[in-house]
Amino acid sequence: MKTLVIIPSRLSATRLPGKPLLKINGISVISHVFKKAEKANIGEVIVATGDQEIIDDVKKNGGQAILTKKQHKTGTDRIYEALQKFDNKNIDLVMNLQGDEPLMNIQDIRNLNFQMIKNQSQLGTLASNIKDKVIYENKNIVKVITKEKLDDLNFPKALNFMRKISKQSENIYHHLGIYCFQKKTLKNFVSFNQSSNEIKNKLEQLRALDNKININVALAISSPIGIDTQEDFVAIKKIMEYKS
Repeated sequence: MKTLVIIPSRLSATRLPGKPLLKINGISVISHVFKKAEKANIGEVIVATGDQEIIDDVKKNGGQAILTKKQHKTGTDRIYEALQKFDNKNIDLVMNLQGDEPLMNIQDIRNLNFQMIKNQSQLGTLASNIKDKVIYENKNIVKVITKEKLDDLNFPKALNFMRKISKQSENIYHHLGIYCFQKKTLKNFVSFNQSSNEIKNKLEQLRALDNKININVALAISSPIGIDTQEDFVAIKKIMEYKS
């Protein structure tokens, strides 16, 4: 099966405008992400963006990028437009990797792709163990409840996604912002209207569950922080510059 990795990216993020082009070790955040995706070596990698500056930056750093329209309701709508513009007749799976997670683990990306192929799932994602109780209350960190306890080998269904959990219950994990779609599932997903559940919780994965699309979850080795705020950027910059 052939996988295409698409990374949606835009300059107009509300909390940290311009974040894809912020530099760490002299390279932009978005270019770090696509280089990480290329290292995973699961298929071709393209960046989908409505901003010419991002296209120029990615190409300057040796990557491929596709210009999409500027306004999209969600990142998934953006990757679908990019898929349509790409020569996609041989593509079976589309991996949606967030453009603001330069610390995503390469092994986790490979494992999600492997589980999708092995289980022939419609849609898959990753989640990691929650080690800090503060995460349950933090509405910026999305949680997922799975049907069974996650381990290194299984790929159970997600029962629900939420931002805040008042009480701890069984099989709750930290959801990571990465998705792998069968091509036809992606087409179906973007054809549905945004569900009220999705809009209320600001979680587009609820659109899938509300339309009876199963989401399977693989256990991730690590819980990378995404860049939502200036504080996140400073923290990630420190980690990445220390590592190098």
